[in-house]
Amino acid sequence: MPRRPENLHPQYHAHVYFGPATVARARALCEQAGRELMVVVGRVHERPVGPHPHWSCQLAFDAAEFDAVIGWLDSHRDGLDVFVHGVTGNDLADHTDHAMWLGNESALDLRMFRH
Repeated sequence: MPRRPENLHPQYHAHVYFGPATVARARALCEQAGRELMVVVGRVHERPVGPHPHWSCQLAFDAAEFDAVIGWLDSHRDGLDVFVHGVTGNDLADHTDHAMWLGNESALDLRMFRH
């Protein structure tokens, strides 16, 4: 069972995962989040980037917005999976120990964080 998001860190990233069949839905979700929430919306990547095994869009927010953002994403994600993690400065820990999910969990490619 994927770990559900908990507010434990000062800052967060939420990565909305999607694919070719759901790109329009994901783009609309991220644009709506940018209008309605206190988040910084990143680029919509129509290819895997970094450790992410799926196409994705990053939403950045802080602990003060955590409950509002997570509640909104959970009720609006419409079947899309969302990877949420704390931002602590330790990329490996952020993507493993601090990994939380709305929806299904995916295996990340962590090789870039292991030196």
